[in-house]
Amino acid sequence: MSQTTLSITGKTIPAWRDRLQSQLLTAACACSLLLTCYSIFVFSLGRAGFAFVAGPLSIAVAFAMVVFALRSATLGGCLMGALICFDLIGWTRDYNSNLLHSALTPLLALFLLTWAATRVRRTEKERAGLAEPKHGRTASQVAANLATAALIVTWLGAWLLGKFLKLPYPFSYFASLAACVAALAEATADTISSEIGQVFGGEPWLGFRRVPPGTDGAISMVGTLAGVAGAAIVTGIGWWALLLTPKVAAVAFLAAVLGLFFDTLLGATVERAGWLGNDLVNFLSTLIAAIAAAVGIGLLR
Repeated sequence: MSQTTLSITGKTIPAWRDRLQSQLLTAACACSLLLTCYSIFVFSLGRAGFAFVAGPLSIAVAFAMVVFALRSATLGGCLMGALICFDLIGWTRDYNSNLLHSALTPLLALFLLTWAATRVRRTEKERAGLAEPKHGRTASQVAANLATAALIVTWLGAWLLGKFLKLPYPFSYFASLAACVAALAEATADTISSEIGQVFGGEPWLGFRRVPPGTDGAISMVGTLAGVAGAAIVTGIGWWALLLTPKVAAVAFLAAVLGLFFDTLLGATVERAGWLGNDLVNFLSTLIAAIAAAVGIGLLR
């Protein structure tokens, strides 16, 4: 078949385009993550010693194994998740405290919240053809939702933020932390709003008309409120874990909500038109949330 048609969402996108976009996104994210993970190893072996990476590495492997055992992701998705987990811990850990004072904690909150949301009334979702596949998320789906958070907080992400937003240190560092939390919170909000809205929100709205649940770009009040609540929880946990100031946390939360509505806009336009696949839409939404948070920190200084 030259096209993939989803009758529920009304989306028609050429299968080759959807597949190519996901493959390119996966390859770009995997290469960038490997580079930044390698940088952590170089630093640890050269200065801090292997003990510096032993904890984050063990947690990343254990996290991937748990996700695979729960069938929340494919093998490729688990490997991508391990790289992201290692990067998030390695670049955000508090050297004077335990590893809970790192992006590991909001990442765990994201996983638990989204895992629970996907299983709410799963039988109903399966009957309607809306449930997440039983094999879990693929590498491209994991990258689309989490790679922005992992990469924006690395030396590469902080350097790019400092250069393009003209933020001196330590503002570039604070901006990268806020951007990381915003991206994680947006990914949480996106999943929760979709999963909860499909079963509790009734017929959602697309513009000024009612459409079937699962339609790209459609929103419901219940789903939106659930998503915003999820973003608030992840932001609050990130506030504690990363020792953020109240203003930085507030900026991250507002940026996450902005990213959630941007995701809806993309879904209602370019995704429904068949120009972009869901993976690229999700990635762009987390990226917008991260950039908005970084810009917000720049305006605060």
